[in-house]
Amino acid sequence: MGNKVFSSRRLPSPSNSGDLAAGMDRWTGVIHVALSRGGPSFRIAASLILSATNKLAVPRANAILFTGDRVRGTGDPTIERLSDAAYLARVLAGKLSGDTNAWVIDAARFAGPFAVYRELVPSVDAAGDPKGYDPTGFPAAAGIASILTHSIAEIQNKISGRSSEDSSDNQHPTESWSSSRPPTTIILGFSKGGVVVNQLVTELSSWASESVTNSIDVPGPSQSHLNNDLVPTSTTNVLSSISEYHYVDVGLNCAGAYITDGEIIKEIANHVLRTTSNLRFVLHGTPRQWSDPNRLWIRKEKDLMLQLLRDEAQRCEGRLVPSEKIYFDGRPRNLRMHFEILEAMNIH
Repeated sequence: MGNKVFSSRRLPSPSNSGDLAAGMDRWTGVIHVALSRGGPSFRIAASLILSATNKLAVPRANAILFTGDRVRGTGDPTIERLSDAAYLARVLAGKLSGDTNAWVIDAARFAGPFAVYRELVPSVDAAGDPKGYDPTGFPAAAGIASILTHSIAEIQNKISGRSSEDSSDNQHPTESWSSSRPPTTIILGFSKGGVVVNQLVTELSSWASESVTNSIDVPGPSQSHLNNDLVPTSTTNVLSSISEYHYVDVGLNCAGAYITDGEIIKEIANHVLRTTSNLRFVLHGTPRQWSDPNRLWIRKEKDLMLQLLRDEAQRCEGRLVPSEKIYFDGRPRNLRMHFEILEAMNIH
């Protein structure tokens, strides 16, 4: 595992961060993490809460946004600003409760402008488009656990002034300032980043089914971590801690932008019924994707997934909660609105 610090700053949270505890600060910065020695690095921007003593504090939740393709040379300052992971980490932190950590992850590989999440979604082709979603080995959940674990170690070293070579002492300072309840996980995928969301939904469905088949107790979020863990550190912890999936103006140049397999959604509902927690699915979109006359399948897939979720929600006693949110409705389709949704989206 290679960790390389790109830059780091400790800044206050954005002013619109809601119920941020008085006096609480944040560590905000960018690091690079590779999943294998010599492998490509994910560029990760983070905005993490600090305690009054400037140690990393255990959050209520970790919100993780996966970004999409690169768009360069537009000359549009709005698109340029919203293409920057470091800026997006602050935007995301500002949309969440003050005790939530924000993570923004760029793909480790790009084929020209195209994001290729092969390390998390092995089925993607050379352009990053999925040939399907295969849960075998739970690559997305395992990869996310590894990325977060190594990111936390690198950030704690930065805060304490140690180099990455000193991380083996495992004396990383943390504090719990709000609750002993372990953090939940909120997953967001923007544009091409939606393939990671789909992979995680598929993996959760398969993992939950296997847990029943093998008579394994499926934990809820309150059981999914050791006390005071900052992030989920295993495949099981990632999958069992997810409380929300957000699709943010996702779209592909092929089928597969949304999950349309009824059996996958049915098993997700069964999982909700077997646990004590709620699970939200929010489909956020703009006319750029949902009204594209050249890619009509995007809206059809969205409508089908939403209907499947609503059908299954009827037997989940209000604990499976699907919804859709349209932004900039009535405006002519353009590339800017596709990025502006990142600032406009209502996560709550």
